[in-house]
Amino acid sequence: MLQFYSASTRIVNTKRSVTECLEIALGDHLDQASLLIFNASVGHDFQDLIEQAHEMAPKAQIVAASCCGVVGREGVSESMKDMALMAITGNEFTLAGSSSIYGHNSYDECLKMAKALKDQKTGINMIYFIASGIDINNSECIRGFETVFGEEVTVFGATTSDNMKGYVSFQAFEQQVTEHGAFAIGFCDPSLTIDTQATHGFMAIGEPMTVTKSNGHIIEELNGKPAWSTFLERLGLPKEADCGHTIPVGALAELLPPEVAEEYGNQHVLRVVTKHEGEHLYYATTCEKGTQLWFTVRDEELIFKEMDRMVASMSQRAAGKKPVAVFHADCLARGRYLTNRVLKEELVHQMQTPFYTDDACPPWLGMYGFGEFARLNGKNTYHNYTTALYVIYRKQTK
Repeated sequence: MLQFYSASTRIVNTKRSVTECLEIALGDHLDQASLLIFNASVGHDFQDLIEQAHEMAPKAQIVAASCCGVVGREGVSESMKDMALMAITGNEFTLAGSSSIYGHNSYDECLKMAKALKDQKTGINMIYFIASGIDINNSECIRGFETVFGEEVTVFGATTSDNMKGYVSFQAFEQQVTEHGAFAIGFCDPSLTIDTQATHGFMAIGEPMTVTKSNGHIIEELNGKPAWSTFLERLGLPKEADCGHTIPVGALAELLPPEVAEEYGNQHVLRVVTKHEGEHLYYATTCEKGTQLWFTVRDEELIFKEMDRMVASMSQRAAGKKPVAVFHADCLARGRYLTNRVLKEELVHQMQTPFYTDDACPPWLGMYGFGEFARLNGKNTYHNYTTALYVIYRKQTK
């Protein structure tokens, strides 16, 4: 039976940060750890992170993801030197990874990982997936996992980020640090269930642009013109601008079917652009010719309102059960780039409190990344610019 423990710190030295996380989370029981999942800001040395964790918990498998800040049971922290940990004991899981995943091979690499997971253990009912947030086709990632496990297995997790520049992000597994890697953890504890949901609170504005030429997740033309120049022009940015300038203000919106929009609390699902090459704009999912894309604006009141609605819906579905662990992914543009620290702490507090047990926050691992995986309309879905919660419960026994 899997058990979960968490901790988060803000310490400049990477090895000291790892040490503190492990000591807070596990105390004198380091030898019982079987899996360590780290989120760390890009200011940390990921090789040092893996080495220190392996030295302290040599029996544990170790994975790590870069991000723009963390959320733990201790609260939110968004510096260049943040770290958070979810430590797990028990053996009802399996791990697979890729050291080279891009948009063009997203399906193939995730298919390989899915087959590797299934070959190792049976009974997998949820997959925690972390991958590079730059040049990846996330809808093809989902398709790869579903080819092996079907749509009924929940895929949850996030894509890794830097500090909103879109230059490089890091992933680590099997003591290897990569810049375009991924890892997948298949959980097969039959006593566990998961509930996921995401929300954003942005509003589409103006006239949409139409994708007039695309290749998979790469948009080549918008409104019959070169994509990147058209994107910058509509944002009012100079031609010298890069993704670091566009990510905070350039959320693109795709229209959802009415029945899906009602569940989502918004008429649109959002997409982020984390890379361009020349005039080619790298989208986060497959984008067919003819797709209409709107620009958006943040609505802070709606962000708080929809977050409360999401948490209330999840609490209602829980029917009194309390979580054994919560995984959490937030878009980095919803962090300090969206609200000040006081408002962000208030938002996180409102998010966490409904899941408390005996006035204590459950083990919690959150990150500010480039994108989020959560179910929508009963289907595994990739989101951007959202808050996404993945709440794990223990089945109640009679």
